[in-house]
Amino acid sequence: MTKAERDPLVIFTPSGKRGRFPVGTPVLTAARQIGVDLDSVCGGRGICSKCQVSPAYGAFPKHGVTVAADALSPVNAVEERYDRIRGLAPGRRLGCQALIQGDLVVDVPPESQVHRQVVRKRAEARAITLDPATRLHYVEVAEPDMHEPSGDLQRLERALAEQWGLEGVKGDLRTLQMLQPALRAGAWKVTCAVHRDGPEPRILHVWPGFYEGGIYGLAIDIGSTTIAGHLCDLQTGEVLASTGMMNPQIRFGEDLMSRVSYAMLNQGGARELTGAVRAALNDLAGQAATDAGIARELIFEAVIVGNPIMHHLVLGIDPTELGMAPFALATADALNLWAEEIELRLHPDARIYVLPCIAGHVGADAAAVALSEAPDRSEELMLVVDVGTNAEILLGNRERLLACSSPTGPAFEGAQISSGQRAAPGAIERVEIDPVSKEPRFRIIGVEAWSDEPDFPPDARVTGICGSGIIEAIAEMRTAGILDASGLIGSPEQTATSRCVPQGRTHAYRLHDDILVTQGDVRAIQLGKSALYAGARLLMDQLGTDTVDRIVLAGAFGAHISPRHAMILGMIPDCDLARVSSAGNAAGTGARIALLNVAARREVEALVGRIHKVETAIEPRFQEHFVAANAIPHATAPFPHLDPLPTVSFNAEQGRRRRGRVADRSPDATDAPA
Repeated sequence: MTKAERDPLVIFTPSGKRGRFPVGTPVLTAARQIGVDLDSVCGGRGICSKCQVSPAYGAFPKHGVTVAADALSPVNAVEERYDRIRGLAPGRRLGCQALIQGDLVVDVPPESQVHRQVVRKRAEARAITLDPATRLHYVEVAEPDMHEPSGDLQRLERALAEQWGLEGVKGDLRTLQMLQPALRAGAWKVTCAVHRDGPEPRILHVWPGFYEGGIYGLAIDIGSTTIAGHLCDLQTGEVLASTGMMNPQIRFGEDLMSRVSYAMLNQGGARELTGAVRAALNDLAGQAATDAGIARELIFEAVIVGNPIMHHLVLGIDPTELGMAPFALATADALNLWAEEIELRLHPDARIYVLPCIAGHVGADAAAVALSEAPDRSEELMLVVDVGTNAEILLGNRERLLACSSPTGPAFEGAQISSGQRAAPGAIERVEIDPVSKEPRFRIIGVEAWSDEPDFPPDARVTGICGSGIIEAIAEMRTAGILDASGLIGSPEQTATSRCVPQGRTHAYRLHDDILVTQGDVRAIQLGKSALYAGARLLMDQLGTDTVDRIVLAGAFGAHISPRHAMILGMIPDCDLARVSSAGNAAGTGARIALLNVAARREVEALVGRIHKVETAIEPRFQEHFVAANAIPHATAPFPHLDPLPTVSFNAEQGRRRRGRVADRSPDATDAPA
């Protein structure tokens, strides 16, 4: 038997990797030699404690070894000091200090893994493997020597290559400005933040000695209505703060095309729009840093997603070309920028990654949704709908993936609704209507109890109705027989409820006090849901299918939509309701994945190249699908997964009443419907 064959056998769990190592080899060194995922910032100097491991002792028949009590060297002074000051969990050892003495089985706990997985809240979503583009590296730099003249930066770059394998690292002027004081204050030992997504790794910051603080990143989703951001710890993957705000561009127009029109019709309009969104991003970054209790200068990275018009405007690119065919993007590629290029105040050398766009009206936010929900990995036919002012739709599976956008308008978010408002305390968000009495009950944001329950505060201020509330209200009106399939609201006589009140030539349903669901509200929702359904149907046509296996509702608004009510309205195709789920802000989640995993950036760039874009504006069948989808739920498509809806029809009878009134020259002839 050779000496190597007599060396102790070390087995790492949970990876199962194994190898033989000479007695006295540190566990961390053994792990690195065979590619075990064991973290370390200090390079094995016993400073950072990230290489903690849990050795196991006794007989392990599965592995064919017995681990003796002395398989590792005794706890040393470095470990004792760390345990005394910060505490080590029972049985834990520092991998850089524990030396192999015999056969060993050692577990690498999740928090000690370099590429540890960050658990997402939704059970069906895949975990994020933590591997950010910016990492900390502790190095010992050679002191200057008159006999071997070289610059401090060159010796730092050499130390990073020798001690961390980071070849070709570069610094810039800011690095030089902080480097010499840091080296001397740290006795030639420094911690560097190195960004490695690009042609060469870049030194972003240098601290003297071992830096024990945090480094952070922002994942930002710029929507046409709202901007959302997640501040993440780049070392743990933890979300430390989530914040959102209205997109201030709304004052230039509710929808995207109105903002493009503003840019086209007003000299300097595009610059105004860019200034507004950049100011909002700075406010968001400041608020997130404040909420997390950190300095915004410790934010070293941001990942940005958004629809093509938001994408262009935040980059300072005039969006005029996106307002007319052929909807040409300035670029569809992903971008790596300095934060200062878009006037974003983070760390002075902070880097920005912008996800690629798919096409002229399917943007980086849709790419982020695809990264988050991974329809390209699905065996089933999966429909992903990011519901917003401009809906973006993905359909496909691992064989083929299609995308389109559909102009749904702002009605789903409470705009263009008579009593509509944004989702805020006091807004009606849930609605139920008794099909017999036609009486409603509702819930408002900020109050858990329903309006007819004893716990509902008598002084609760009901301020309006938000997007999810109007969808549920109209769907409930349809199931209660207050609304017919064409979208007409019946009269009090036809519906047997005094809550249906005349309003000009139509009727409205009184939901609460002066909060009405009007005929105009129904029409606005019909237009939005018809555009949404027609877009999905076009993609289904392309794949030659009438059914889908699974539907995912994405977007901050999509998270609050009731799948049953969405299907009653005909917003989405028929599907088993158990197979309809919400992904929340999937675009924001995709941005967070790209922030925390540098390989995910290459993944989404490759994925975007495989997505086939369908342009709804030039598809002749879009209008045909749109018209058929005006009915609730649909004029022709079957919805077998829904309970039968009332077969009421108010148009003919109301038409006869109107014609009769005209013949009688009745003074209230204008009360009949249009």
